[in-house]
Amino acid sequence: MLRNKTVVLGITGSIAAYKIANLASMLVKQHADVHVIMTKNATNFIHPITFETLTGNKCLVETFDRNFSFEVEHVSLGEKADVMLIAPASANVIAKLAHGLADDMLTTTALAMTAPILVSPAMNTHMYEKKITQENIVKIRDLGMRVIEPANGYLACGTTGVGKMPEPEVLLDAIYQEILRPKDLVGKRILITAGPTQEAIDPVRYITNHSTGKMGYALARQARYMGADVTLVSGPTNLTPPEGVEYIPVISAKQMYDAVMEKQMQSDAIIMSAAVADYRPVSIAEEKIKKTEGNAGIPLERTDDILGSLGQDKNAFLCGFSMETENMLENSKKKLLKKNLDMIVANNLKTKGAGFGVDTNVVTIISDSPGNDDGVISEELPLLSKEDVAYEILDRIAKKLKSNVDIPK
Repeated sequence: MLRNKTVVLGITGSIAAYKIANLASMLVKQHADVHVIMTKNATNFIHPITFETLTGNKCLVETFDRNFSFEVEHVSLGEKADVMLIAPASANVIAKLAHGLADDMLTTTALAMTAPILVSPAMNTHMYEKKITQENIVKIRDLGMRVIEPANGYLACGTTGVGKMPEPEVLLDAIYQEILRPKDLVGKRILITAGPTQEAIDPVRYITNHSTGKMGYALARQARYMGADVTLVSGPTNLTPPEGVEYIPVISAKQMYDAVMEKQMQSDAIIMSAAVADYRPVSIAEEKIKKTEGNAGIPLERTDDILGSLGQDKNAFLCGFSMETENMLENSKKKLLKKNLDMIVANNLKTKGAGFGVDTNVVTIISDSPGNDDGVISEELPLLSKEDVAYEILDRIAKKLKSNVDIPK
């Protein structure tokens, strides 16, 4: 995912420095060109050879090291990097960044850096909460650096509180957000629904489906990588909400309907990837329904049609999903036109690599196209990861939003 991207990792003197070896390995596995710069204090916690082995590049420590390539290294890295992450960032280095000091290879490179700089503070809670440290953090934000908030937990010094460096997965996500995708959705507000709904029968049982929410969560993550302000309305899943999105958990179709209706006027695009129940019990038993002899029946009624309601008085670009087991194109085109959608993403549950619970998908993107004989145009995508499918969908939505074609305002 990071092929042809150059990532510079700056490591300072903190016990958390050892965790960056895992991050460097993750980046290399994503085919990034990784360069590591360490302060002298950082080398007391982890040896530079570790990073040289992981990245295949020399780990820089000394500003005036004579065993180097002819180019001025701090300048050349500053010019070719796509992003610089300083993690862990000590209070001392944050103070230097805030005041433009450049007295070692790390701070010199940071001062020469033209790419975005991410800073992940990691230190004792009392040091982090000191007024001067907080003022320096505010200052580096004002200078355009992005600060990754430290976690709260048990620290190596024996105290418990804020100041813990986030796990490598969180830092990797911050790098993704900065450089993975073009920022084609900056300034756009995207509302996404995900997961199943649960319609209660009694206090014990409910009606639901096999949706895991993976597609919707991938859409929320990729929309954020593209710079959008994202709201994710999700039914019950086992997934962790993506960092940096507004997360609204719901259970029933009625709760999802209410949440979407509340947010729809604030949205530039709405993507309904949730598998919303079509029916719910007419009444919910107050106590557990006991088993009896013979068959039993549960009277059902229709749930609120969220997409249909949105399409009646359209205020945003509308993208629906259609999972079928037969006549996929025909049924999906009918749904697109009936519900007044701008786009629908169709897939067939019986297609290998598509469907619930897997990390891949095979979809056909069907768009409203008045110039065509049947009013629509369809584009079949190959087998892709759900993350890549999400990006392909959002890329097309971004182009539609930019051209402002057939989108009411």
